Amino acid sequence: MSVPSPTILLAPDPVAAEEAGGRLDKWLAGRCPELSRTRIKALIESGRVAAGGATVADASARVKPGQAYTVAIPPDLPAEPAAQAMDLVVVYEDADLIVVDKPAGLVVHPAPGSPDRTLVNALLAHCGETLSGIGGVRRPGIVHRLDKDTSGLLVFTRTWLAKESLTQQFREHTVLRRYLAIAAGDVKTQTIQSTIVADRGDGLRGSWLRARRGPGQGHEGGQRAVTHVTALEQLDGATLIECKLETGRTHQIRIHLSEAGHPLVGEQVYIREYRDRSGVDEIRAPRMMLHAAELGFVHPSTEEDVKWEKGPPRDFEETLLRLRRSAGAPAASKR
Repeated sequence: MSVPSPTILLAPDPVAAEEAGGRLDKWLAGRCPELSRTRIKALIESGRVAAGGATVADASARVKPGQAYTVAIPPDLPAEPAAQAMDLVVVYEDADLIVVDKPAGLVVHPAPGSPDRTLVNALLAHCGETLSGIGGVRRPGIVHRLDKDTSGLLVFTRTWLAKESLTQQFREHTVLRRYLAIAAGDVKTQTIQSTIVADRGDGLRGSWLRARRGPGQGHEGGQRAVTHVTALEQLDGATLIECKLETGRTHQIRIHLSEAGHPLVGEQVYIREYRDRSGVDEIRAPRMMLHAAELGFVHPSTEEDVKWEKGPPRDFEETLLRLRRSAGAPAASKR
């Protein structure tokens, strides 16, 4: 394995008077042309940008005249992730695939800010060479993902046949994915449909109809996104809901619920413009309340329908119980 390069520290000139009020990520992109805006946003969110010795974690922060920033670029990741023995909850495995229950707080694959101790590192230790090379460098066996703070079921492939089969099933939206979530407010059963773009105008993903775009800008590159929401139980200031994905876009559930005025309890990103009317800030939660509870597809070798279910972890159940009690509901689950 090659020796990683050292951390590089960039210190652009301070903010000029005419640049004041601009977004931090845009300002840094102009001062550091060797870095893409996506890369800069990742560096900010991973705590590698500082002003006056204090970390700045908000890419949308407004820069001030004379303000000076430093950007610490971490060493390059190794070409292939290392196997690292970690606790791993295996729900099912065979020669073709492995289904695991991912805990909240665990990153799926190595990335800037999370170079190791990821789910992929744990899988390499568990599966050995059967994952090597599947899915590309740094991402062996990956056919779908969950956010760091989302818990629940994930499938990884161990053969090319399995990878091609599941990739096609995900592409054709035939994979069953059911999530449990706690969302702010009184959520009604509904189907949410929109076209999601990679940047709605403020550096975040979102539906193009809500995107703040200038004259002549359309929604080119957007992807159709459909989420079926079922209200299960009314809680204190929130609702226990079930979400079934007809499509599977990045952050789809988070975006759709936030845009509907009902952000997930514990949401930190897609919430800025909904804080005043959602009341979600008043609900305490250890993380974002989203759990991948059910996963089903056609097995790539047997061609039989297979399905797994996994209940939410303790932190989700404890938050749910607390909101039930404060709402005066019985402690027993109504699901």
